[in-house]
Amino acid sequence: MEGAVPVNLLYTEVEEELRASLRDLLTDRSPIDAVLARATAQQGYDPSLWRELTQLGVPELLAPEAGGSWREVAVVMEELGRSLAPTPVLGSVVLAGSVLGPAERTATLAVPFSLGAPTVRAEGGALTGTVTSVADALTADQLVVPVEGGALYLVESGFTVTPRTSLDLTRPLADVVLAQAPGQLLTEDPAVLAQALLTGAGMLASEQLGLAERCLAMTVEYLRERRQFNRPLGSFQALKHRLADLWLEVVGARAAARAAADALATGAPDAAVTVAVAASHCGTVAVRAAEECVQLHGGIGMTWEHPAHLYLKRAKADQLALGTPGRHRTALAELVNLPA
Repeated sequence: MEGAVPVNLLYTEVEEELRASLRDLLTDRSPIDAVLARATAQQGYDPSLWRELTQLGVPELLAPEAGGSWREVAVVMEELGRSLAPTPVLGSVVLAGSVLGPAERTATLAVPFSLGAPTVRAEGGALTGTVTSVADALTADQLVVPVEGGALYLVESGFTVTPRTSLDLTRPLADVVLAQAPGQLLTEDPAVLAQALLTGAGMLASEQLGLAERCLAMTVEYLRERRQFNRPLGSFQALKHRLADLWLEVVGARAAARAAADALATGAPDAAVTVAVAASHCGTVAVRAAEECVQLHGGIGMTWEHPAHLYLKRAKADQLALGTPGRHRTALAELVNLPA
């Protein structure tokens, strides 16, 4: 298109340095065996890991003095998807952060993880209602609460949080009950909530990309080492074809996720379209990559002792989070004037 600004999907030197620092930290402080042990014991988030991420500057990436953008946050989400590290980055840095900006206290956006219309009422600054299945609510010091009509309130007290049984044990969910909770009005503009959810879906696509890449790498590594009929499993043509097909899908997911991150970072006018493409595609690819990881690991992949099931559970939970692929495709059709 004449006059269009070219999009650079390549990682910058700064982004690669951030990735290297994060990967070193997560490999040392949150190896997958430790994540598996915490999930098995249902221990939830690792507060010491969150402190170290804070010291690394992750919650402050969007601060003006840090010079970061949603592209850098997307790199963080990729690495968290790769490691499944149990941290409240999605809720605090992404969802609440898109409304509040960088903050010292942990927070989250009080919406059902699978979305739904706001059910909380506000009367004279006091909020009453229940929000089910809120991500990162268990560790939140404050909540950004949407109310009927689309206004957003900041709530710091007067609410109770009850854990829910979640498919994904590395990202606990909880029900939030507000009973005349005092709230500070942040905005009455429903577009702010819509933008927060759009940003969340875009960043979640990057998490799904990281998960898919890690599942593919784990599977390739296993098939190189595992031997059958005195040959590496990876030498069998049928398995080569499956991995090649999956690699192509992951490459496509990378392009879609990077485009969404760049569109959010630059405030591109077609950001909603780009995010809808990424959210609908990356969720599907992540699930397929996790399923292939479980299946191609054979018997060991079906056991609780192997982490493959954690990746599959995260992939399935993420596929439903902040809108299913079908929901995003419906939104995309309307955005490009191709209604179903």
